[in-house]
This record gives sequence, structure tokens and C-alpha cells, in this order.
Amino acid sequence: MTVFDSHLDRRGVLKLAASAAALGAGPAQAQSTWPTKPVTMIVPFPAGGGTDAFARPLSAQFARLTGKQLIIDNRGGAGGTLGAGVAAKSAPDGYTLFMGAVHHTIAPFMYAKLDYDLERDLTPLILVANVPQVLVVNPKKVDAVDFKAFIDFVKKNPARLNYGSAGGGTSHHLAGELFKLQTKTFITHIPYRGAGPALQDLIAGNVDMMFDGLGSSATHIKSGRIKALMVSGNNRSPAFPDVPCSAELGLPDYTVSTWYGVWSPKGSPAESQARAVEDIRKSCQTDEAKAVWASQGAEFPNLTGAQFDAFIKAELKKWSQVVKASGAKLD
Repeated sequence: MTVFDSHLDRRGVLKLAASAAALGAGPAQAQSTWPTKPVTMIVPFPAGGGTDAFARPLSAQFARLTGKQLIIDNRGGAGGTLGAGVAAKSAPDGYTLFMGAVHHTIAPFMYAKLDYDLERDLTPLILVANVPQVLVVNPKKVDAVDFKAFIDFVKKNPARLNYGSAGGGTSHHLAGELFKLQTKTFITHIPYRGAGPALQDLIAGNVDMMFDGLGSSATHIKSGRIKALMVSGNNRSPAFPDVPCSAELGLPDYTVSTWYGVWSPKGSPAESQARAVEDIRKSCQTDEAKAVWASQGAEFPNLTGAQFDAFIKAELKKWSQVVKASGAKLD
């Protein structure tokens, strides 16, 4: 897919800024030095999860480059939809941003009713990180030397193991359901209020396994507290070259990634949106941010505006099909 090519989008950002300036001297001058005060970024999961793993380094670089704080406001709950609803209802004054994730393209098909509409109420600005999903286990709870030994155990012991997730309807949950479909196995889903709490319970041995974004699991894999058995996709992660990918393990269609992007409330000033895109892009391209992204096996897709919007639409279509095929229900 060529959606990660950002050349056309860069021109779109410049047009967006130009159109804002053409609206008139008053509004344009009011926004010309954006940001003039701290900016709030709503993160719809508790601290310590995968979203935080990118939001906080981004916040630090944003503050260094702009001289203004990017305040992280964690609003966890309901698989990320509670925070999304808060963001959607925030004043469109240019000083509220929302860092959502792949979970928000799954939620419309998992919840009977949401108090917001992703496409109607929020404007996509920039896709900042794309991380493969990884199957991790607590080595003290799951005695498996490799993926084959793990699968053999699961097939011989249906419902014996459980897996934690960031909540019903998140990519962690659906990754598990898709895994069960493709491997013809059964494991019990245990939902949490965010990836952070689920990961901590995995480390503590209160759950057996997890399908997590590599970003939030990376540090704990390196420390040996949890063990990685498989990375989703067609290629191994450069950060963990010894962990096999799903394609080489006989699961060529198991492609699940956790991605993170930034939106603004619909109706936010055009120039503040354009400036936010450029400032976030520059923040993600600093040496410090690149080092964080690389350490977590992530890439910076740099999709903005219309290209990010097209990416979201493709993800909505994909996850609607997965939800339907799996018959997944919220716990």
C-alpha cells in the first residue's frame, strides 16, 4: 500500500494553512502564533499503555520545539470510547487534540451505541506510529519454549489459558479472536480498562497471555518478565529479530498492527490543525523520538489529512469484517 507516502499530503497541509489565512485578518492573526498556550491531548487509556508509550515522548518533543506544553489527559474506560467521546465534545478552539488508535476503528462494530461518531465528530490530522502486534506470555504461567509448543498445549487444553486485553472491542481483544479463528483454538478473554493494567497483570501472573502492541511490551520482553512467541505480519521486527513472524509460522493472514493517530474536534480552526500537523510531524522526526520509536519496533507512517482519512476508512472496513466473522461480543 502506498498510503505511507506523504508528499501529496504535505501540499494539502500547506493549502489548509493558506485557506485559513484567507478567511480574514482577525481570525488569522488570532491563530498565527499557535500555540499561544498549553495544548491538551486526550489519551483514552490509562497511563502505562501503548498509547502513552508514544504520547508522552511526543509531548516532550512538542514542548521542546514549540515552547508550549502538550498536556496528556488520560481518560480511560470502555475500550477507549469514553475518552473519544470526551474529545468529540470538546470545544473546537484548536487547543484540544485526541490521540486515538486502531481500537477506534473497531468500536463502531462492537458497541450497540456510541455517544460520538469517529468520522462525523473528529478530524484526522496525522498517523504517528504503527506497531505490529505481538503474542506474549508470562513464562511462569505458560511453559512453552516456542510457538509450536504453545499451540500444541492450547489445542490439548481448550479454555485452560486466558488472555488480557485493553478492553472489549480493542485491537488486543480482536487480535485474540482472530487468532482463535485461524488456529481453531479457544482461550478465555479477560478485559481490562486499558493495556497498561492488563500488561501489569500479565507480568504479575494474574493472566496467562496477551496480544499486545510491541511498543508497550518491548521493555518487558527485553527484561524477561514476559516472553514473545510471535510477531504479527510478514516480517520479523528489527527490534526483536529472534521472534518469528506469523507468516513463517503458518498464519499468513494474521496481520494485526496497533497504530496511533491524532485527531482534533471537528470544526477546529484550519490553521491550528495545519500547525498541529507540522509541529507533531517535526516532533516525531527528532532524533530523540526516532530512538523511542525504534526501541519499540514502531515506524512513523507520516500519513496526514486525506491520506490518514483514507487509511481510517480502510481500517473500518477491515475490522467490520473481522468482528462479523468472529462473532465477538463485549464481555
